[in-house]
Amino acid sequence: MFALPKTPLVIGSAILSIALLPRLGLAQADNSAWQDDLNALPSSSWNYDKAAHLIERAGFGGTPEQIEALVALGPQEAVRQLVHFEDIDNSHLLPFEHSGIHDPGLEPFPPSRPATTELAKQTGEALGIKVKPEGNRRLQPVVNKFFYWLRASVLETNRVAYWWADRMVRSNAPLQEKMALFWHGHYAVNESKVRDYRKLLNELELFHEMGTGSFRDLMVAVAQDPAMLSFLDAGVNVKGAPNENFAREIMELFTMGVGNYSENDIREAARAFTGWNYVDVNFVINQDQHDASEKHFLGHTGNFDGVEIIDIIMEQEVTAQYIAGKLYKFFVREELSAQTKTALGKVLRDADYDVATLLETIFLSKDFYSPASVGTQIKSPVQLAVSSYRKMGLQAVPGVPDFNTATGALGQSLFRPPTVAGWAGGRSWITPGLLLERGNFARDVLFPDINFVPPDRINGSAEIRSVADRIRLGYDITSATQPSSSGEGQIMAESNMLADRDEDFNTRYGSFRGWQMAIERVKPIPRDTAQTNLSAMVVSEGFSDTSQVVDYFIMRFLRVPPSSDTRQTLINFLNDDLGTSDISIAQSYMEDSLRLLLHLIMSQPEYQLS
Repeated sequence: MFALPKTPLVIGSAILSIALLPRLGLAQADNSAWQDDLNALPSSSWNYDKAAHLIERAGFGGTPEQIEALVALGPQEAVRQLVHFEDIDNSHLLPFEHSGIHDPGLEPFPPSRPATTELAKQTGEALGIKVKPEGNRRLQPVVNKFFYWLRASVLETNRVAYWWADRMVRSNAPLQEKMALFWHGHYAVNESKVRDYRKLLNELELFHEMGTGSFRDLMVAVAQDPAMLSFLDAGVNVKGAPNENFAREIMELFTMGVGNYSENDIREAARAFTGWNYVDVNFVINQDQHDASEKHFLGHTGNFDGVEIIDIIMEQEVTAQYIAGKLYKFFVREELSAQTKTALGKVLRDADYDVATLLETIFLSKDFYSPASVGTQIKSPVQLAVSSYRKMGLQAVPGVPDFNTATGALGQSLFRPPTVAGWAGGRSWITPGLLLERGNFARDVLFPDINFVPPDRINGSAEIRSVADRIRLGYDITSATQPSSSGEGQIMAESNMLADRDEDFNTRYGSFRGWQMAIERVKPIPRDTAQTNLSAMVVSEGFSDTSQVVDYFIMRFLRVPPSSDTRQTLINFLNDDLGTSDISIAQSYMEDSLRLLLHLIMSQPEYQLS
């Protein structure tokens, strides 16, 4: 089989290089009357290309059969079925299967290892583990348990991300998943701060349940969600010492945008949210920590609580414009005129913040199908992976390559946004190195790595590997946990193996043991490869020559067609690799050649565009 190196890809004699990067994300100049026109697309203009654009943006793309089904519905019914998915049968989607890694004694989980050991010293117990009455390392089981939960939550969060990606691929309601992805970036929380996969899962389920409903209700639900409360330090927002993080982000990132409130509004809102906290995965209000005195907020005065603050925010015209504009940029294009933003804000406000109503307006508008909007959006890493799998007709996310590792290498790890503002998106998804990585992702899907090692079954830390290796060689804990420069290659005599330092605990060993305990309990991610048969796809279509195959693959996998020269180069490549242009001759051996062809198509700049 042809080797696929991790180097610039060659199509005939043309190298896919950074010279092609300027073509990414550039909308061609367009003066058509459709741009910025929110009036409905006429049914007479509805066709395959427009239906394909709709499912690409309102979902993650689809197979030709799925697109033809939308064409047959007409624009109004196609949009209606995508947006109002409540009655669609998704019974094949199973709930997340927990590994059973959480113990009640873990709550409330301390903020740090020092806080954990100090609690154990003071009370004789922490994380449900009693301190040993006497002996060496009396606190070691407590420290092990602390690191166990940190490691186990990371691994289980990766399983939640894989489960969600699988939903994106398998769901009959793709907009539900696309909206959840939007809200995940809008209400960005990070596993490393929250440190509890259950809270992250619960917030995701909020997005699934409420993502196309009332934005006001969703905002209240997120403001009372333990994942967000944990991420924005609600626990230290108390009467007499309000913490402004929560109130600031609600206005700056979640509802109004910068410049539409004052610093005093932030301080007063922070007072209204005092006492909002959580116990385990449940929202609570600690009344003794809540400031019930009078506040002055956005021109209103009263003894406001957090919900009343949110309701005042919803009264501001700028709130509807901000949210409508952000949804527009996610689903349509980055360039948004002030006039269109105002008009969309009015649609959302008049609908009492019903998101589905706004989405219907957007997806039915002429503007959505204008040349300025079609094929001008750079796919995010998650969208790239999921759309690839859906267009291949896969029924599940393959475990090889690892979804989390692959999308992370491309710049987007679910449940790990880089900042509270989420991912920058747009051109930030593409650099020369990342474009090559996108091609490598395609290669790893079509030609799985035979040396693949499941990342959820290993620890990549050199420090942890060093400890593990030394313990296997018979080192005592103190020697095994020394930095690599000291004691390396020195195996203690058997008579001295039990001799050890007298101390309360060993942090490095606790980190090592925590990983061991986590891997014991966290269920592994399934590791099937992509079950795709391109030969069967070609045969079922009845193609007789390679030009038909190339045209079909371009139609199926690209929303932006390549140049005529690139098309011909792809045909020439397939002819050369098959040794013929006659498909009937090559039927018995064409699978690898078809996969090479698809790899080249998926490595094109055009493939990065939606």
